[in-house]
Amino acid sequence: MKAPKRIEPLIEDGLIDQVLRQLMSGKEATVYVVQCGDEIRCAKVYKEANQRGFHQAVHYTEGRKVKNSRQARAMEKGSRYGRQEQEAAWQRTEVDALYKLAAANVRVPHPFGFYEGVLLMELVTDEEGMPAPRLNDLSLSQQQAVEFHAKLIRQVVRMLCAGIIHGDLSEFNILVDAQGPVIIDLPQAVDAAANNNAFRMLERDVANLATYFGQFAPELLNTHYAREIWAIYQRGELLPDTPLTGKFKQDEKTADVRSVMREITSARDDHEAKLRYQQIKREEGR
Repeated sequence: MKAPKRIEPLIEDGLIDQVLRQLMSGKEATVYVVQCGDEIRCAKVYKEANQRGFHQAVHYTEGRKVKNSRQARAMEKGSRYGRQEQEAAWQRTEVDALYKLAAANVRVPHPFGFYEGVLLMELVTDEEGMPAPRLNDLSLSQQQAVEFHAKLIRQVVRMLCAGIIHGDLSEFNILVDAQGPVIIDLPQAVDAAANNNAFRMLERDVANLATYFGQFAPELLNTHYAREIWAIYQRGELLPDTPLTGKFKQDEKTADVRSVMREITSARDDHEAKLRYQQIKREEGR
């Protein structure tokens, strides 16, 4: 097929030999199957902001680092330069996340480079070498559902250990190759340490997994992995292989309101007594 304009520079530079076909078109990008020497890869071409269906909500971008104060001011003002930098930062988030997660042994497509809005990466394939199907296109047995769910919870843990939360994880952005689930689509990835919405994002990702796999294995609907994982993470004890139970007991200890009020009253009485004493001393000194 004819190469899209955004891919033409990569062909001219010898990074891509030819575009074979379009693989899919989503809310933030169009993905093409491309020939790179002896290898078949995919090229993700990001859409412009006015063509995208996924908006850069503040709860995703909070805590993301910018290059310098000029860039930050421009992005805050929403100038043309600021919008361009915001777009570039949005795209770099996925690229940086892929490299970081691949290094942490998270099952994501291996990235090969990012060139002017085009991400060149591994084409995830099935056992026959064809593009791997999305999770939502498969019909699972109960055993498969339990197995895939366990594998993905482990990937969520590995991601969090690397400081990243997917932020939009569901059956629509998980591929399944011969070894199991592969996580894709990370432009909205959240910095777990810097974003105040991190736990809410993690909880939603994990809930999406339980809801989907719960269709095939209803027992998964009663698991509480997000709260368990987050509690261990906050204690600084989370490791990629930390054992999990899927259970979490909320601290149900009732606050002793009367004791708290007694403490407050006692402190207030002490303060008033000190004020009265100071007043008496001032009157004696006259």
